[in-house]
Amino acid sequence: MYKKDYHAVRMTYDQRRTILWHTLVKEYFQKYIKKDDCVLELGAGYGDFINSISARKKVAIDIWEDMQKYLNSDVEAITGDATSLDKVEDNSVDFVFASNFFEHLSQEDIEQYILCLRKIMKDHATLNILQPNFKYAYREYFDDYTHKTIFTENGLCGFLEANGYEIIECIPRFLPFTIKSKIPIHPFLVKIYLRFPVKIMAKQMFIRAQIIK
Repeated sequence: MYKKDYHAVRMTYDQRRTILWHTLVKEYFQKYIKKDDCVLELGAGYGDFINSISARKKVAIDIWEDMQKYLNSDVEAITGDATSLDKVEDNSVDFVFASNFFEHLSQEDIEQYILCLRKIMKDHATLNILQPNFKYAYREYFDDYTHKTIFTENGLCGFLEANGYEIIECIPRFLPFTIKSKIPIHPFLVKIYLRFPVKIMAKQMFIRAQIIK
């Protein structure tokens, strides 16, 4: 039976996404990443985040085989699930990023990822998660038919703490749920949004955590 790829149904290529991530990295995320760091992105998709950052080594992992077509030449691509993290050198990663990724997995699969990450992350490394906060996105959460696991900021922080992580930062409302809106995506508007104290329409949370050794 014919079945369309997820990226052809829910996540078609959109130039606005590239503009958004380039600006988010420049105005916010790059400050957490040093030039000599090794950065790993889980569920990298079109590679908009990993392509935009500046780091010594950049690694992207996704089960989507076409990911490699969109990655810059300085990004190492790994196709596969959590078990594929065995291809990453132990104790080598400084910064792990997962955007809109864990909600697509079962809780058991998320635990598997977290277990595998502990092996490859350095002592000071951070796990950085951006994803929908069910507390604010409950109306549209399951518009994406691949969403499996529900998390609020309290639930995700508790889950991470139960699996040996210390929460460094938790922002319950960080970004809007989707780029699919009538509001134009322009670098200046994104910059202003990030600096505005009240995040209008923000339904995604951002959590930073560190392994407790």
